[in-house]
Amino acid sequence: MMNIVLLGAPGSGKGTVSNLLEKTQNMAHIATGDMFREEIKNKTELGKKAQEYIDKGNLVPDEITINMLKGKMNEYKDSNGVVFDGFPRNIKQAEALEQMLKDKNQKVDLVLFLDIPDEEIIYRTVKRRICSNKECGAIYNLEYKKPKVDGICDICGSKLIQRKDDNEETITERLKVYHEQTKELIKYYEEKKLLYRVKLHANINITEEMTKEWLKSYNENR
Repeated sequence: MMNIVLLGAPGSGKGTVSNLLEKTQNMAHIATGDMFREEIKNKTELGKKAQEYIDKGNLVPDEITINMLKGKMNEYKDSNGVVFDGFPRNIKQAEALEQMLKDKNQKVDLVLFLDIPDEEIIYRTVKRRICSNKECGAIYNLEYKKPKVDGICDICGSKLIQRKDDNEETITERLKVYHEQTKELIKYYEEKKLLYRVKLHANINITEEMTKEWLKSYNENR
């Protein structure tokens, strides 16, 4: 059993790493963005409350996010641990996660921090294209991971699209907010000796072998 918190700016590759860990380590993947969308779509009580804040342009309170997460974790009792993507975002959430895991006789075993320079993230993000077929969701990059046929998904043949918020102005603002939110959290996990910083570049494709090497290196140097 191993629980991993993934830290990294928007566009740093957290989704790719999560999917690889899910595949190679038999871990569950909880992405808070997906969790919010699911709760809102299903019109759960927590989803309705979250929607009220989102509609007003406000951040969803920690209490709602934490309660959603508790429910989600109960769905993964048979997994070999959980990869937390997008949670915690602050120290209060980190402490809540610790208590949640403690109640299950578990703990956070590793905080994997994907560290990529901002200018590279901006460049990579504006070049990103995604499959319009939501069931596929394959991600491409016009610079580093081009589709075989321009504008068409290699996997399912659907049209590739650019997300509305994949532009320089939006991503620059998101990075600013991310750094403000996460600097204390990084320090918090560093002091607990749980943080493992992986320095990456935007043109590097993250592979299964890389994630295995990170886990091996972290465990050997604890």
